[in-house]
Parts: sequence; structure tokens; C-alpha cells
Amino acid sequence: MEYTVQKLAEMAGITARTLRYYDEIGILKPARMNSSGYRIYGLAEVDRLQQILFYRELDVSLEQIQEILSDPHFNGAKALIEHRKKLLEKRKQLDLLISNVEKSISAGEGRITMSDQEKFEGFKQSMIDENEAKYGKEIRQKYGEETVKRSNEKFENMTKEQYEEVAKLEQEVKTALAEAFKKGDPSSAAAQKTAELHKQWLMYYWADYSSEAHAGLADMYAEDDRFKAYYDEKEPGLAEFLRDAIYVYTGYKK
Repeated sequence: MEYTVQKLAEMAGITARTLRYYDEIGILKPARMNSSGYRIYGLAEVDRLQQILFYRELDVSLEQIQEILSDPHFNGAKALIEHRKKLLEKRKQLDLLISNVEKSISAGEGRITMSDQEKFEGFKQSMIDENEAKYGKEIRQKYGEETVKRSNEKFENMTKEQYEEVAKLEQEVKTALAEAFKKGDPSSAAAQKTAELHKQWLMYYWADYSSEAHAGLADMYAEDDRFKAYYDEKEPGLAEFLRDAIYVYTGYKK
């Protein structure tokens, strides 16, 4: 079976413009062009589009999808099994949020009482699942299964006040980091204040603290593009500067 842009777009529930864009960036090329100059898609292209849409549903960027699908070791059947697993996790998270909303409605109507901790259960699980999807493999390799488990449990048991405090601290770290970066000295008082704030923020998640683990995490910030992008969002170099400040703070020498 072959499809034109219009037919494939209609079947897939996307716009023809999207398919043309996928062709332009090379992530999904048509099988051929017919004599009238129309793009024609076959079974292989249909299967590839399905994979693209699954990954997009899981919030994977087009650039990452292109890398995944271009890998010579990519296995479509295994990818579908992985999609199913991740989508089931996503459905579980949506069910948690729906339950949270329903409880909140009932509490607002006076039919049940709801603790402050319960109000944040769905959101906490969402953050845990998101971090697991992004960094789970690397964090487990670096710190071990038990450490990650204890960290997640600590986060799940946060009170409303602690949840608000950690969110505030996260912003304070970013603000302090930007100010310290202007001075250009990781050993400055401003940079060391940033490292101390970062430690305080970590302790909302970590069951135990060690200088070695703190420095190890700082290494990941500078070496892993995903962590680096978070800190370098407003200005390149912030992730490496934070790493160096934490090196000084922990007395770590590489």
C-alpha cells in the first residue's frame, strides 16, 4: 500500500505540513516521487512514522529520534516493547494525577479530608518518573540501586513546606551561580556560597551526604549534555563553573 502526503497525514492524525517538514530535515523521506512530483510513502515509511510518533509522545526531541532511528543497531520490534513499557508508566502517572484531581474536588466539596502531603503525591511521582527516564541508568551506575531507592523515598515523603523550600532553593542556586560566574573565580566567596546552597538543595533528596559523591555529581553536570544544558541554558560555562566551585568546596582534586 502506498500513500500520498495527504493520505498518510490523515491516517496518522498529523498535518501534511508536518510530513513535509520531516522530509526537509531528513527524519522521514518519502519512498519516491511520482511523475507529478508528489511524495509517495510505502510500508517502511509508515513504520518509521509510527516510531517517530511514539517517541514524540514520550517527549523525545526530533534530533534525538533521528539519532536513534539512524543507529544501524536499531531494532523496531524491541523499540515497540520499550514504547509499551514507557507508555504504561505514563498512563500510571496520568491515573495518579486524575486521582489527585478527583480527591481535591471531593475535598473542596467537603466530602473528604486531604492532607497537604496527598495534594502533591501525583506531582512527586511525575518528577521521579521523569528523572528516571532521563537519568536513571547513569545515576544507578554511579551511585547504586539502594542509594537511588532511598533518595526517591525521601522525596516521596516530603511535606508541603519542604517541597516549597526545595523549589525555592533550586532558584537560589541558579541565581547565586549566575552572580558568582560574573566574578570568574570558583574559589570566591560567592562561588562557595553557591556550592553550599547546592549542598542544601541536595540534602532534600539524598539520604546521606559525602564530599566525594557531591564532586562526582558535579562531574556529571559538566560531562553529560543533558545536565549541562540545564545549567548552561542562560549562559554557556555555568555547569563547568559550578563543578569547579564544588571541587573547591569539597576539597576534591581531579
